[in-house]
Amino acid sequence: MNQKKIYFYVSLLTIFLITSCYSDIAAGRRFNAELQGTWVSNDPAIYSGTLIINYERITIIGYSESQTPPRGDDNNRPFKGFTKGTALKGYSEEGKIFIEDGGMVQEGIPYIYWDDNFPPDYRKVKFLRFTFGGRVETLENSANDMVIF
Repeated sequence: MNQKKIYFYVSLLTIFLITSCYSDIAAGRRFNAELQGTWVSNDPAIYSGTLIINYERITIIGYSESQTPPRGDDNNRPFKGFTKGTALKGYSEEGKIFIEDGGMVQEGIPYIYWDDNFPPDYRKVKFLRFTFGGRVETLENSANDMVIF
């Protein structure tokens, strides 16, 4: 084999390896930029929790089993059944977030995103809204709290 063919095959193999090792990134599997940051429950009286979302990971803090209110329905608890306190792989796509937990990508959770500027200082605030078991959970993020990874 001549030297040009060897370089060609080595280059082709290198590209294949890089693509396969970073298949999630290559496939565009990441969280949209507007979702990245720290999100906090804006009604912690019922359930309290925090989402920390970066480029391709989501950490769910709170929302534990002990938070089910008296005579409450545990099916309404946000992020029920997900591992808490650990950075899990995830991505967003077409108005849904997908979280890989236990080696499997779980069914997409629909969300609504919006932002607004509130008086008196007109600070930009971002919101995420999810529905769990018929109960709406809204999370808030100050625009100054972006996580960049």
